[in-house]
Amino acid sequence: MEAHTTGSKTRRVLLTVEEAARRLSVGRTTMYALIKAGHINTVRIGHLRRVPADALTAYVQQLTDYQAAA
Repeated sequence: MEAHTTGSKTRRVLLTVEEAARRLSVGRTTMYALIKAGHINTVRIGHLRRVPADALTAYVQQLTDYQAAA
């Protein structure tokens, strides 16, 4: 799996659903619901489902834009 290095920290490009949920501070069930609803994109690698870190950034940006417009 590819990772970006920032200083001494390595930042993963693909996350497990559980890791992505932790990054958003939501539960695993909520994360799967967001994925199922199409709010967060995922990729399949074999039988594994992974969440691109950029998909989390895009989701948060969508929320920010929507709430700013409201």
